[in-house]
Amino acid sequence: MRPVEDHRAEVAALVPGPRLVELPPEQALGLTLARDLWAPISLPPFTNSAMDGYAVRAAEAVAGAVLPVAYDVPAGRSDVPPLPTGAACRIMTGAAVPDGADAIVPVEQTDGGIERVRIDTTPEPGRFFRAAGSDIAAGEIALHAGETVHAATVGLAAALGLTTIAVLRPPHIAVLSTGSELVEPGTPLLPGQIYESNAPMLAAAIREAGAGAEVLRMVADHPDDLLQRLADRLARGDIDVVVTTGGVSAGAYEVVKDALTDRGVRFTKVAMQPGMPQGCGTVDLGGVSTPFVTFPGNPVSAMVSFEVFLRPALRAVMGLPDRPRVRLPLEGEVQSTPGKRQYFRGCLIRTEDGTDSVSVHGGASSHYLRWLAQADCLLDVAPEVKHLADGASVDVILLRQPKKETP
Repeated sequence: MRPVEDHRAEVAALVPGPRLVELPPEQALGLTLARDLWAPISLPPFTNSAMDGYAVRAAEAVAGAVLPVAYDVPAGRSDVPPLPTGAACRIMTGAAVPDGADAIVPVEQTDGGIERVRIDTTPEPGRFFRAAGSDIAAGEIALHAGETVHAATVGLAAALGLTTIAVLRPPHIAVLSTGSELVEPGTPLLPGQIYESNAPMLAAAIREAGAGAEVLRMVADHPDDLLQRLADRLARGDIDVVVTTGGVSAGAYEVVKDALTDRGVRFTKVAMQPGMPQGCGTVDLGGVSTPFVTFPGNPVSAMVSFEVFLRPALRAVMGLPDRPRVRLPLEGEVQSTPGKRQYFRGCLIRTEDGTDSVSVHGGASSHYLRWLAQADCLLDVAPEVKHLADGASVDVILLRQPKKETP
């Protein structure tokens, strides 16, 4: 059987890095800027008022002066005439300051007149002006490549009038489950049928890892149907990796193995439990070459396979850390199958004094999905280990924070 490390390295070599794509800013949330973002215009694009009030010449608007109101400038007015000598104009927040004005008097510092206005406080020149380009000047770098797009980034890009920005899109992965026994949740079960769970579970895990995922409609155990379904979807050219579950063991109806054995996927047995039957390779369908990673069909085997092989590869190409690993003392004894690397579902035991430990959670069978859903870690036991005594130190892969402290 193949060592875990060898198969992990082969899977990692197949996973491509992020693609450079142009997206509307609101669709790029959480992605990384691929290029510096240059400002095509200045912000603000024109000098405008920071207050509701009156645009004046400071020398004419001394305290006690009464000035005629020449016109109003609401926000959005684009035909603002120059300010007449000896006059004021009523101006709203965000409105363009007329030529000739050099100060804004807030309405609270006047009598609020409409035809004539009394100035109660002598203004300072430039006071309450938002100068053109005071935020950013046209031709400056607004954001640097490598920064993450967040809500304020979207706002800045919109304010600059940008309809698209260049970002790095993480790998986009199609997940496909096979098996004539699978039916969609919500459909009444007939004898011999089960609800499909692997594809939505793996798609969620891929998204949690930071990549994109979509679920392809499951197919029955017919190789031609599988190949046609895949060829139709891959023809669009936006799938970076295909992940399949099921159909890779030694049974009589192993559809994935039957369909892909002579098309570039190498099927192998990896020295691990759960998740021994694995496969990976590059497949050409309809002129489109796509990496494939094939997992076994038992749900726990599929999920553990993702954690061991695909998640580390995805996180690496995106420059992100993988799951943290720690060594903790074991509570209770564990028997391990020699010759296979064991991944036991586990629960952290976290105490207030910091003496953390770990215990095996649930049975070892690969269909026990409930125990996996409740687990917050995996115990990684080396293939040469047959027995772990109570208190033994064990490698632990942290999946999530423990639910609560144990006194």
